[in-house]
Amino acid sequence: MADPAGPPENGGAAPAAFPGPGGAAPAGPPGDAPGPGSRGPFARWWRAELPMLLETLALCGLVVTQPLLDVTGRSPDFFLFYGAGPAQILLLVLLFTLPLPLLLWGIGALTRWGGPTLRGAVHTGTLGLLLAALAIQVGKHLLPVRGLPLVLIALLVGAAGAYAYRRFRATGQLLRVASVGPLVFALLFVFASPASAVVLATESGSGPGAARKAANHPPVVLLVLDELPLISLLGPGGTIDAERFPNFAALAGGSTWYRNATGVSGWTPYALPAMLTGRYPSSVRAPHYSQYPDNLFTLLDGTYDLKVQESISQLCPPTVCGARTAPVTGGLPVLLRESAGLLRQIASPVDVPDDPESSYREATREEAGLAEQERQPGPTDPRFRWGELDVNQPARFTQFLDGLRPAKRPTLHFLHLLMPHTPWHYLPSGIRYESPPGVPNDGDGWVQLARERHLQQLGYTDRLIGETLRTLRESGLYDDATLVVTADHGLSFTPGVQGRGRAAIDRTPGEVAWVPMFVKEPGQRAGRVDDRNWEHVDLLPTIAEQAHVEIPWAVDGVVAPRESRQRTEKRFHDQPTFALSIPGSVFADVLSGAAWPKLPAPPLPELIGRDPADFPISDAGVVGTVTNRAAFYDISGDGGRLPSLVCGTVPASVPDGARLAIAVNGRIGAVVPVVEPDKHGRRFGALLTDESLFVPGANRLELFLVNDGPVLRRLGM
Repeated sequence: MADPAGPPENGGAAPAAFPGPGGAAPAGPPGDAPGPGSRGPFARWWRAELPMLLETLALCGLVVTQPLLDVTGRSPDFFLFYGAGPAQILLLVLLFTLPLPLLLWGIGALTRWGGPTLRGAVHTGTLGLLLAALAIQVGKHLLPVRGLPLVLIALLVGAAGAYAYRRFRATGQLLRVASVGPLVFALLFVFASPASAVVLATESGSGPGAARKAANHPPVVLLVLDELPLISLLGPGGTIDAERFPNFAALAGGSTWYRNATGVSGWTPYALPAMLTGRYPSSVRAPHYSQYPDNLFTLLDGTYDLKVQESISQLCPPTVCGARTAPVTGGLPVLLRESAGLLRQIASPVDVPDDPESSYREATREEAGLAEQERQPGPTDPRFRWGELDVNQPARFTQFLDGLRPAKRPTLHFLHLLMPHTPWHYLPSGIRYESPPGVPNDGDGWVQLARERHLQQLGYTDRLIGETLRTLRESGLYDDATLVVTADHGLSFTPGVQGRGRAAIDRTPGEVAWVPMFVKEPGQRAGRVDDRNWEHVDLLPTIAEQAHVEIPWAVDGVVAPRESRQRTEKRFHDQPTFALSIPGSVFADVLSGAAWPKLPAPPLPELIGRDPADFPISDAGVVGTVTNRAAFYDISGDGGRLPSLVCGTVPASVPDGARLAIAVNGRIGAVVPVVEPDKHGRRFGALLTDESLFVPGANRLELFLVNDGPVLRRLGM
């Protein structure tokens, strides 16, 4: 009878184990008596196990090592955001490569004590499962199916692969040759990927710019926001919506608003270096000082003291800015946690973006340990205003404000703040709410929710702008400083192309490319609007002009307002090596609101704030579920957090388009449409923006279907 411990020789019966040199074929666990002419028991065991280890290593390399190193290698910002140094990155590469195959092989090796038949079956099953996991990843690129059908196809592929391994000797030989793959993937990551700049960092460049003689060097305050389309700030007539965003309006009222300003890329690792070097993207490079040695920070070094807080970049060399503090630190455990999340996205049988940036968010003061000494007892008034909101303030913003003080030497204060960037977790007051995993941002109903969450977080960003202006004025720095506030790129909320990828740029460039751009010069009091063709490569030369520093390298940008760009079309890079041309006429659509997606208005706004008892109520006869219902049972009065995002599902008998009212403590907080189930089965999502709906302690949550009349039909929960 054929022994299943390894692949058969020449298609014949399988020997007891993989043959070693000279044809020896050990067939048992260590401790078996050595046969004539054979080596000791350990040597026989190792010769049988080594091929299995190599085969496991090969498939784990394709399933885990290659996709993880590919995604993170193309995203050096992943390591910069989490503050990983070269040693941690190399250790992470090692952990991507060895632990899983060693674990799987080790478990299998233990089964050899049960005999070669059991060992062979376990090894073949392990390879089959790894092949199925690989088939899921490949299938997402080649097949239209997702979910359970893709899993079933992958299992069939895994079973076929396991059969081929048992039947054909060449299958095992191919896998053993492929075992060099993880080493190749690791070497490519370290020496050839964009992330290699972080691993093998070196410094070079043109050096500091020359200060102009007898020139005044004003303080420079540069605040770069992230993922903020200009159109989100606009009200009627192409002006800032002062009612919703009063602090942005105040900023525009005291600065020069370059209203026709565009970023040069929808991706921060390309957009931010272009802003700080004055050059368009030209190649795929890490946002790192070794790749962009000529930048704003190296330009001002020597003339200016530098207070720099970057997020997903490290353009300021350590020799200039000192040790960098990452937005989120935590060392290897945090990197492993986030890498595990990436692997789940990659291995998922449904479409989940495997973009590390989707996990980036600013740590709060509380999370950073900056608020421990400031806690006060929570309010007891049921109408309380949810105090202690400062604990939710982004920690790096707090540190940025603390540094805004006059100094003897001219100083650059720089902050790249990941606001109002996703994930959206803030209401305008600073209240935080949690979001269930995988809430979609596109599709009927969901894109409207995404835009509302974005606008609410933008309201909180407006509050931070107000804090910046207040701090500058109170410190006496405002009048003397050059203040620049802008964003690197925008974001589309057009259904079908939500995001900022190529499809969004092609269909709705007004949302993705146009960004706010404000420059307040020293002593400037009155605001003015300048509609020249500003592109973000103009930022560096304009700041250099304000700082009275000569740029010692060639730039693509022009100095505003002294110079103007002659062409009207916009240059925009989806990829660094390819520039798109956006017609200048899109700017008129941005100002008029025509570039804003036409989304259905929320149904029945007249019900908001009303008591459900004001209307006839009957029983709907169906049960609804709310994902975070438990969060309503005990709301803390001093935590600065509310369960404002409500998602859940209703039975299939409730048709798409039905109107669903969500009430808290006897007041309706939102009315939303029921939509097709998302991949988690959720059929509705609503953001309860009125904080007065909630009280400390237990809160009553109710769901109603709304019929014409209106008549409310209560759902069981």
